[in-house]
Amino acid sequence: MTSSNHIPNLRTLLGPGRGGGLRGRGRGRGAPGGASDQARDDAVKGTDQDAAGSRVSCVELGYLHDPYARLFATQPSTRRLPLLNRGMLRWSTGSYVRTSAIDLLVAKFLLADASAAKQIVSLGAGTDTRFFRLLDAYPDLRLVYHEIDFPTNTLPKIACIQRHAALRRKLLHPPTTSASYYSATYNIHALDLRSLAAPSEDAPLPELPNLDPTIPTLILSEMCLVYLQPQTVQSIVSAFTTHYLQPTTPTSIVLYEPILPHDAFGRTMISNLQTRNIHLPTLTTYPELGDQRARLSGYGFKDGAKAADTDFIWKQWISEEEKERVAGLEMLDELEELELLLRHYCFAWGWRDGDSDVFSRAWADVREQT
Repeated sequence: MTSSNHIPNLRTLLGPGRGGGLRGRGRGRGAPGGASDQARDDAVKGTDQDAAGSRVSCVELGYLHDPYARLFATQPSTRRLPLLNRGMLRWSTGSYVRTSAIDLLVAKFLLADASAAKQIVSLGAGTDTRFFRLLDAYPDLRLVYHEIDFPTNTLPKIACIQRHAALRRKLLHPPTTSASYYSATYNIHALDLRSLAAPSEDAPLPELPNLDPTIPTLILSEMCLVYLQPQTVQSIVSAFTTHYLQPTTPTSIVLYEPILPHDAFGRTMISNLQTRNIHLPTLTTYPELGDQRARLSGYGFKDGAKAADTDFIWKQWISEEEKERVAGLEMLDELEELELLLRHYCFAWGWRDGDSDVFSRAWADVREQT
């Protein structure tokens, strides 16, 4: 097994976008103010296309099915040398687990009371393709989808949608040359997430057009809120649960973040990221699964607060047949290293049922790690 001193650098850790290690897509993260803080923002924003290109590689290798991944990647896909493919394999497997876990939680939510309207809010969506994939998978569902990200990321995304008919025809109306897009089904909000954290008379909470305050809502944060200070995260979640959504609205959050910062792997991961001006405040604040559960309860998700690392999810959520398919894509000898990687990332999902038990029913049989 590779020693912790040789854990790959950030570019390798970032992995394939919505299917990879520290995805680091550009988003509203970091601390406000100051040149160093701007540099941190820029460091995170700048990883989005690296992530998109890696996601294409993950799709081409057969780990994930995503017909839209290539459309959002600005860099041409190149065949990696076999040695690099071997090195990337454990990250591709982690990508697969991550995407599969989110797909499962989202699908169970959408199919609970399938005829009822649902809402998803994706924080720091970057080049994420989930909205388009969901339309393919569930064309008859009543779904309102929202993405929130920096204008520097939403503008090229909307431009990409304009260029490709396969994306445009999924929308109710074509987008204009703008950093935001609004419709009854799909909305892209060009916002720094920190603007939701500290409203005042001079800077009230921004509007989120077409966000329905009454329908069951799932908030997604894949490696997004981890870049913010814990109190800022608390304020952002509170803005949704107390301002944008009614107190009786069924609401949930799904977090994907790293854990275990204090062992050799965790310390090396943090060091690699810090050399690239990227910091993860919530990693040290919520270092273990129990901390993540307590965090969700503290946010007000009293009806459920669960967590599992991705090693548990790989072993318990994925069928044996599917594990065999993934294992057959490429040879992987470093099984211990794969387990080490998967143990250092987790999912935490929590909810309040409000005036419906939609989440309790949807996720009743989803196993958490004890």
